[in-house]
Amino acid sequence: MERRLTAILSADVVGYSRLMGEDEAGTLERLKACRRELVDPTFAEFHGRTIKLMGDGVLVEFASVVDAVQCAAMIQREMAGRDQGVSETKRIQFRVGVNLGDIIVEGDDIYGDGVNIAARLQGIAPPGGICISGTAFDHAAHKADVGFSALGEQHLKNMADPVRVYRVLLDPSEAGKIVAAPARRAGRRAIVLATLAALMIAITAIVVAWQWPFAQQRPSIAVLPFANLSGDPRQDYFTDGITDDLITDLAKLSDLDVISQNSVFAYKGKPRVLADIKRDLGVQFVVEGSVRRTGGQIRVNAQLIDAASGDHLWANRFARGGAGVFAVQDEMSRQIAEALGLELTQSEAERIARPPTANLEAYDYYLRAEQATRTGRRSRMLEALALFDKAQALDPGFAEAFAADAHATAYVWRSAYDDVLQSALARKRAYAKASRALALDPDLPSPYAVLAVMQVVDRRYGQAVASAQKAVSLGPADAEAHMAFAYVQLISGNHAEAAAAVETALRHDPNLSAIDRYTAGLVYYLQRDYAKAIDSFERARDGSPGNGEFVTPLAMAYVRAGRLDDARAAVAEGLRLLAGRDCLAGWRISHAHFRKRDLAFILDGLREAGLPEWPHGFKGDERDRLNGYEIARTVMGKLLRGRTHPSGNPALMQIGLDGKAAFRSATQLMTEIVFVNGDMFCEQSENAFGRADCGPVYRRANSTDETRYAYVNSTKVFYFSPHPAGQ
Repeated sequence: MERRLTAILSADVVGYSRLMGEDEAGTLERLKACRRELVDPTFAEFHGRTIKLMGDGVLVEFASVVDAVQCAAMIQREMAGRDQGVSETKRIQFRVGVNLGDIIVEGDDIYGDGVNIAARLQGIAPPGGICISGTAFDHAAHKADVGFSALGEQHLKNMADPVRVYRVLLDPSEAGKIVAAPARRAGRRAIVLATLAALMIAITAIVVAWQWPFAQQRPSIAVLPFANLSGDPRQDYFTDGITDDLITDLAKLSDLDVISQNSVFAYKGKPRVLADIKRDLGVQFVVEGSVRRTGGQIRVNAQLIDAASGDHLWANRFARGGAGVFAVQDEMSRQIAEALGLELTQSEAERIARPPTANLEAYDYYLRAEQATRTGRRSRMLEALALFDKAQALDPGFAEAFAADAHATAYVWRSAYDDVLQSALARKRAYAKASRALALDPDLPSPYAVLAVMQVVDRRYGQAVASAQKAVSLGPADAEAHMAFAYVQLISGNHAEAAAAVETALRHDPNLSAIDRYTAGLVYYLQRDYAKAIDSFERARDGSPGNGEFVTPLAMAYVRAGRLDDARAAVAEGLRLLAGRDCLAGWRISHAHFRKRDLAFILDGLREAGLPEWPHGFKGDERDRLNGYEIARTVMGKLLRGRTHPSGNPALMQIGLDGKAAFRSATQLMTEIVFVNGDMFCEQSENAFGRADCGPVYRRANSTDETRYAYVNSTKVFYFSPHPAGQ
């Protein structure tokens, strides 16, 4: 008897008993013709192998889940066109269910929960339709010429745990789409079941041999932060690096689900209860360990634990000189994979064995930079970028250092940490570092994820989609890759597909970063799922305490949920934390790459919550507003002297007749192009994603000082008086 992970497809004939009762001979003849002309040839076309025929079905093995879905789709599409001369009540229709799960192989037979779940899925499929499990969806999404509609978790008959279910969309126009849909009650059937002649197709994917008899899915694992036993807290970065590299190596294995470092590092320095970890992270196995680094020696202890039973399945101790750190990481990864019963492919073995750099000093700087990056704090991000520079200078071929640099720089750029690196410089650096990383190692997923986000903001949608898809294909267990894909789909208006990508990311990283939680909140908000939007925005706020950028978004979700008082409180708190700078104009320019109707839905929610149009609550009297001609005559070719509000700091704007300008204040020095658009004065520089930042100009009739005009845009309120150039 053998156990293996197998994809199973089950189908039945709708209303068979009724059909047989009305016309037994005719029904049997049409079924035989259907098998002979369509079903059996389609099995053969998709490399299906019939295992056995039964009174109410047939079992067939395929080489892949994608082949199984394609096979089922072809059969159902062809069936829709058959029996055109037969009345609708007498037509033959199939219902199909596909699952990827654990089966028992005994002789030529297969059975087990994997088969049972497929049969239950078939039972809830609509006539002429296909339902598949989440495990099958994870392998077939974006690979079969069909779409999918998420039905949520379903409680299937006689199944202890709920199963994620998707309905296959067969219309060719919906190929590639993933549509969210309300969850359906488990066990509900669309029509009375029949009793005869079902298709039951079992699809065998390339699988692993299990050492544990009750595993029903591919193994999932969390590598908890190793303990630093060196007696020196300054060595934490090195210990964290060992953890990171082990996570990275294990994530390269195609048959293993690995929880990302973001989630596991939430357990650093905290008591660890296996039952809580299993529940919170949804994993079967846990790796724990410790590192002692003294002088030129390192000692690493590690153990693999069954999260359910607490049994130690593998343990080992490694001792090497400092130069042997990469060999230790390689041996640990291999031995853990072997203990899990995984067989490494040649390419996987080569990637694990390949050291990131031969320069240990460069590796040390890289680890220090990664530790600083993980904090997400402004004060540490500048330090991280400098350390990455040192690592790259010592080893210009260190691909992982360039990739990590791109990721950190993109974080600075998306977070608008202008005091770390101005937006334009951060954008250029992120592009450059990501491109360099891919030139050195085209198989790294992280740089593609960085490029995808930046490209979609730059409205290079085709390139963004391609980059996001590449990131996911190279890093199927990389939550950041899936969140990049979610962001690209969000901006493209594919909200259901974005939501599906968020759910996939959460399976690999239940504790997403604040930025990714914010993205998830936008996805759910635009999907009109306000409960999930509020939960995501609240988690973003809690994940970055004191950051007003993640407080204000809650307001629009609260508004849609009817919690107006909470919405206004969120706006007030966001304005307090951001010193009054937050405003609708700022949201309008920072989210200008969104679809117009999506941006309007965001702005309407924030407006109803009370977010002001301009920073610091500025309001001008429309009777004093200048028109376009008056603005041009007042400012072009002039030196504007004045002060910024509310600080009162002196500021200058020098404007040439050709529109070339420079703005200088106590906190900002910026060269730009200015122009008049309609009745708005606009500034355009490499900041603000290169977008024009426009606003009105007003006369200050009752001004008590020499500043006779007021100009406001998304970032400033500038009181000024014009002077001839050169003064």
